[in-house]
Amino acid sequence: MTNLPNFAALLEKFFTQRLMQQRQASVHTIASYRDTFKLLLEFVQRNLHKAPSALALEDIDAPLVTAFLEEQERVRGIKVRTRNLRLTALHSFFRYAAFEMPSHSEHIQRVLAIPAKRFTRALVPFLNRQEVDALLASPDQHTWSGRRDHALLLLAVQTGLRLSELTGLRREDLHFGVGAHVRVIGKGRKERCTPLSKSTRAVLAAWVREPSRAENQPLFPNARGGQLSAHGVHYLLHKHVAAAMGKCPSLKNKRVSPHVLRHYVASRTM
Repeated sequence: MTNLPNFAALLEKFFTQRLMQQRQASVHTIASYRDTFKLLLEFVQRNLHKAPSALALEDIDAPLVTAFLEEQERVRGIKVRTRNLRLTALHSFFRYAAFEMPSHSEHIQRVLAIPAKRFTRALVPFLNRQEVDALLASPDQHTWSGRRDHALLLLAVQTGLRLSELTGLRREDLHFGVGAHVRVIGKGRKERCTPLSKSTRAVLAAWVREPSRAENQPLFPNARGGQLSAHGVHYLLHKHVAAAMGKCPSLKNKRVSPHVLRHYVASRTM
């Protein structure tokens, strides 16, 4: 028993050996799991008054995990889908722990028995052509940020790329020759190439001629040349939707998100 790893050592092995080496998880999965455990450790320290380095696996029991998930919903206001993603990360860790610490099997099984929360899947709103045109016309293309936002939004509505794919694009992912396309490594580390329309190709070709703000910057950088955060994309989208409402009042009745832009592509191909 004295040779069993403590919680901190087990958690480190879970990330370095299980996720990175064995499963070769994507950077997005690792980041999501990291955020879950960061929030969990903060919750544990507030409630058990124990530092992460002093924790044992038995401290993280089923009632504590349930209380953590409930606080995430109640205090932080996360949606059920996000709650279930947090639980998925914890279940993955405890399944790993079951092989590393079989002497704690009963404790581990109680955590693994925590069910995902059911929820009603709401219909994703869709945008019509008039609304999309108003949104694309919103950015002020006399400014650097306006040209960036226009290029980003145009690429989003034409290709249906995910938010993480858009923010992770590099200039070398664009191909402007015969069969112009954008190359992405998407969900599950699957590589795909999406064709670019003539208008999108022209806008992106002009955008990549903009002077770089930092070395090795992404295709759509923030003002300092770094990668745009998910919050940054949601902010700029909200700003341009608000501005577009003046020309297209129907946008007032729609909640527009990057995911809604993806569905515009699907609705156009049906």
